[in-house]
Amino acid sequence: MAQSQEEIVAFFDLKNNDTNPTLPLNWNIAPTNEIYIVKESAEEPRHLATASWGLIAPWQKNSIDARAGQSHAINARSESIHEKPTFRDAFRASRCLIPATGYYEWATSLGKFPPKQPFYITSQNGAPLSIAGICSIWRSEKGELIQSASIITREAVDELATIHSRMPVFISRDRWDEWLNPDNREIEKLQALMVSNNPAGGLITRPVAPRVNLVANNGPELLDSFDLGEPQTLF
Repeated sequence: MAQSQEEIVAFFDLKNNDTNPTLPLNWNIAPTNEIYIVKESAEEPRHLATASWGLIAPWQKNSIDARAGQSHAINARSESIHEKPTFRDAFRASRCLIPATGYYEWATSLGKFPPKQPFYITSQNGAPLSIAGICSIWRSEKGELIQSASIITREAVDELATIHSRMPVFISRDRWDEWLNPDNREIEKLQALMVSNNPAGGLITRPVAPRVNLVANNGPELLDSFDLGEPQTLF
């Protein structure tokens, strides 16, 4: 979110920056929007690419159904990604990193905050986040090649668990090579790469205004801290 091409190229030490795609800054990304991903393949070393957010299932026959299905596939659960038909092939063969300055999460009724209150979650030191993702290329009925991607999530921990039950899986720098290596296809090894002793380490949260709930709203002001006021009680 709201991260320039130059910042991503520098952070991930990408060499082929002459061909990198350029996306406009976006502070309120919605399903099917184009996002940056970092990937590699046998034909091309680690590079920057773009993908439509929400993995397109490989069996989709037309663009209308493909786009409709994306909103249900923006996230893939780490616990079952290797089994689900939509995600399992991409998990084994086409993983990526999804760079972000932060992400939004909405409070559930199970936590201590008002339901649907949005929060912005980012790194305490301002460093970019490297989120585990999967990607795939789908061919439309017109022959168009569309790359799409999903974020991998896990059970939330620590303060994040007081907001929502899920959180992204983050891949630390020392695991990037193994994660992106297309020859690494052993399920057990891939699952181990998603395990961390401190999965929410270095993250901070802050409430933001409900304006973010409308995708038409965009701009850096969406990240401003929002005063929740006094906690509501029954008496």
